[in-house]
Amino acid sequence: MFIANGIIGGASVAEPAVAGFERRDTLTGAVVTRAAAFGVAEAEHAADAAAGAFHDWSRTPARERSACLVRAAEMLAAARSELVEVAHAELGAAPDWVRFNVEVAQSILTQAATLTDAIGARPAPAPDGLSYLVERRPAGVILGLAPWNAAVTLAVRAVAAPLALGNTVVLKGSELCPKTHEIVARTMIGAGLPDGVLNYVGTAPEAAHDVVEALIAHPAVRRVNFTGSTRVGREIAMMAARHLKKSLLELSGKGTIIVLRDADPVATARAVAHAAFFNQGQICMSADRIVVEEPVADAFVAALRAEAERLRGDLRGAGPLGAVIGLDAVQRLRALVDDALARGAVLVTGGESAGTAMQPTVLDHVGFGMRLHDEEVFGPVVGVIRAADAEEAVTVANDTEFGLAAAVFGTDLAVARAVAARIECGLVHVNGSTVYDDPAMPFGGMKASGYGRFGGHAAVEEFTELQWRTERARPTDRLGPGIDPGPTHEPPREEET
Repeated sequence: MFIANGIIGGASVAEPAVAGFERRDTLTGAVVTRAAAFGVAEAEHAADAAAGAFHDWSRTPARERSACLVRAAEMLAAARSELVEVAHAELGAAPDWVRFNVEVAQSILTQAATLTDAIGARPAPAPDGLSYLVERRPAGVILGLAPWNAAVTLAVRAVAAPLALGNTVVLKGSELCPKTHEIVARTMIGAGLPDGVLNYVGTAPEAAHDVVEALIAHPAVRRVNFTGSTRVGREIAMMAARHLKKSLLELSGKGTIIVLRDADPVATARAVAHAAFFNQGQICMSADRIVVEEPVADAFVAALRAEAERLRGDLRGAGPLGAVIGLDAVQRLRALVDDALARGAVLVTGGESAGTAMQPTVLDHVGFGMRLHDEEVFGPVVGVIRAADAEEAVTVANDTEFGLAAAVFGTDLAVARAVAARIECGLVHVNGSTVYDDPAMPFGGMKASGYGRFGGHAAVEEFTELQWRTERARPTDRLGPGIDPGPTHEPPREEET
């Protein structure tokens, strides 16, 4: 059994100092982790520690902050085996998925290390007699709320750019992987972060709402970033708005892939299987709906069936794709499949489950009115929707409240590009899986998939304040360049009033 502690000001906070909670194996129900459960008081203490460390860290030279993040990337690689063991136990995650997480997290850290010199003042063009400076400065304490599904990658993403830009951080981990998230936080602290620069908070599920609300309300917290469901994201946004604090929200998706009539069905099916089933489809970018032009539909569905069946595993274990996160998730997925079948969809392959293991599932002839057509799936189930032409395919792709990731497959790149440009999503790929990210590029969604962007220079906008300063050689009463306030008048005498 693993023991997960919180971290405040560089020091561990463990039971019996605070209450505890348990994380159980998704397949066997055995206790995997016993974790420290922070309440409001401990969470506020963590924010206080971050506030206390902010002055010195925000003034740490850029090269030192950068070097610290590069060391963190190296140390994360050294922790790979431990992370694979713990994440597999806590989440049922396949080892290959955890290793992939570590690699992406390393890329996020090394990319964030290039942002450190974005902080500072720079001259800007100004009228005669004036000097202008525009300064990017750290915002303050950042609250990062990390999910369980890509536990290593998304915990690192929640803190990397904020730290690079001179902020201090409180990372609130997921109750589904408390030890995994503690390892990530401790590894980064071990790379040389001073005490209090990064603090880690774990909470029991029943205390999560109150703890998050207290952290958002804390006077030192100036930004909130959250990755998770749209339902919870709305609550986070409302809490932040009450305190006039900016939030960056990367929320639910309804990944849609359009397969044009000239697409190679076999190669496309291989990419679609990756998009739909990697990590059991439990990725915000996972493909839920495949909209296929009718002329290629039969060949594509046959190829996709072959790919899905190649990924089948033994239901007595997690299989090559890992496990679904919990029994309630499996029940929800089976309800989506049953609803679609009752309304006219056709089961191509899959559908079987045992405990939290579920086979890759493909349904054909999915249509309007089915829950599978509209709801985020977040599991190894994908629906094929047949469209008469590209115009109908685009209409279907945009007929959703979500707008995170999409893809278009076709041989004629000019046509594929034109279709991609019409899709209402933050990320659109041509001839590539929806599950793709580059830490140097802006990552985020439209519509109910959230707002704000992680990645690249877009993160600078999210995690800094912008100040404009003017400077004159001598005092003046002018209102601005070339603007004269006009003659001044003495106030009227008392006898004139």
